[in-house]
Amino acid sequence: MKKHFALPLLVLSSLFASGANADKAILAGGCFWCMESDFEKLEGVSDVVSGFSGGTLPNPTYNGNHDGHYEVVEITYDPEVVTYKQLLDHYWVNIDPFDDRGQFCDKGPSYRAAIFVANAEERRLAEASRQAVIEKFPNRNVVTPILDAATFWPITGDESYHQDFYKNYALKYKFYRWNCGRDQRLEQIWGKKS
Repeated sequence: MKKHFALPLLVLSSLFASGANADKAILAGGCFWCMESDFEKLEGVSDVVSGFSGGTLPNPTYNGNHDGHYEVVEITYDPEVVTYKQLLDHYWVNIDPFDDRGQFCDKGPSYRAAIFVANAEERRLAEASRQAVIEKFPNRNVVTPILDAATFWPITGDESYHQDFYKNYALKYKFYRWNCGRDQRLEQIWGKKS
């Protein structure tokens, strides 16, 4: 009897152990396909999920109503491998902090950039990172806000194809990203850091 339970218990204990140090961050940076792609490359990031946050409308959908919401990603990460500050450093060089109309070719309220903070320490770190960007570009207006965390609504159901779009539809994704001018604009702003 013990043999039957040993393997499931071992699997369960390793699952709990692997998630024991996981934290989450919610960031908006325009197209969530691109944000997913950019953050899944980081060591210490175990998952990036596309969705919506920041609005009051329940159950927002991509093709339906998502008024008031930002396109966001929820990043699950191990803070012993990559810190929240490092996530923020990576975030800034993957957005245009001067665009208050959206990001790159995507314009409209849901495509604006924003940092969603869950506690006082995240707010402190986010404000310090924003201030560093302001100091780097003293003649520019940094418009990316720091907002209190709100409910995260992952893309689900018929719209689940948005999750891992850059992997599952690689050619379409590359075509979109190039035509949107994202990487070209990032290089203009951030140089080789982007």
